[in-house]
Amino acid sequence: MSPVLTGRRKQAALADPQPPAVQETGTEPDAGWVAGWSTGAQANSAALMRWLVWGLIALGPLMGTLAYLSVPATSAAPAPKTAPSAPAASGGQGASGFATLFVAAYLSAGRGDEPRLAAYYPPAASMQLDGVSGQHRGEQLTVVRLRQTDNAVWSVTVAARVTGAQPTATPSTQPGASPSPAAAADAVRYFQVPVATAPGAGGATAYTALALPAEVAAPERAKGPELVYGAMRPALPTDPRTQAVTSFLTAYLTKGGAELDRYLAPGTRLTAPSPAPYSGVAVDQLAVEGETGGEPVVSVPGDGTALRLLVTLRATGQDGVRLPLTYALTLKARAGRWEIASLDGAPALSSQTPAPAASGAPGPVPTPTA
Repeated sequence: MSPVLTGRRKQAALADPQPPAVQETGTEPDAGWVAGWSTGAQANSAALMRWLVWGLIALGPLMGTLAYLSVPATSAAPAPKTAPSAPAASGGQGASGFATLFVAAYLSAGRGDEPRLAAYYPPAASMQLDGVSGQHRGEQLTVVRLRQTDNAVWSVTVAARVTGAQPTATPSTQPGASPSPAAAADAVRYFQVPVATAPGAGGATAYTALALPAEVAAPERAKGPELVYGAMRPALPTDPRTQAVTSFLTAYLTKGGAELDRYLAPGTRLTAPSPAPYSGVAVDQLAVEGETGGEPVVSVPGDGTALRLLVTLRATGQDGVRLPLTYALTLKARAGRWEIASLDGAPALSSQTPAPAASGAPGPVPTPTA
């Protein structure tokens, strides 16, 4: 083809251009568009979302660390202290029993009994005892004083009647003279033992003596507190109170509780000793709450009136021996007679009696009757 022809064709094309194609309304969209988005745009968006998710995953640990460091530091709550397995307050009863056993072994010990004492006081194994084993013996042993001297140490005073061979001597008749050895042999003696407590195996409490027993004086007797009752007065047979307590105590002590309910106030329940320990009862004296005069009483107050009284009596045993007894009772009036409302555990104290001083350790126990 010649160059002249080619040039003419180019001119013709420029002179008669084709109009652009126009898409008519209602025709199907192009395959490259979906819901107004081109497939290329969708691909770009998916890629962007994937990079964003991976970015968040990568930044997760860093953001968690920053959040942890931004929290203000707080002090941790202290761990609760573990309670000791052998608290001091719970060791008193065990220390008392331990000291009682130790004093019993100590009083009867003689030559050759050192290992027996070492079970309570380990240094006793190296001691040398005198006397014959079992020559003396402690009877009627009981704890009469218990006090805590340290967090885990108890001072226990044990009373004992020591029996055994004693030198004989003629009792002195001079006033103020010391008791003879024979009289001293029958007296109650007191031994003080220091006992230490510590946690033992299996949660139990372990005990050991810190020294040998020390003989001490008897505990001081306490002054009796003031009671609510008046003075003791003869129990007159015509007094309705005497009649009520005599009937009640007769059923209570001599009938094994038979017919007991007929003397009790409604709601009161009592159990009598069984079998009946006595064959007869005689009420001797009454001390009545708030009563100061000695005028005879022959009437009963209105229903619901309560009255506390102290009764002394003599109860005749099955062997014919009369034994003195004392009862603290509360009576209540109903239907013109007195009924027993309660058998009190102890005489009632006056409201003017000062309260005992508070103490962390038990007070002295009354001295036993010899």
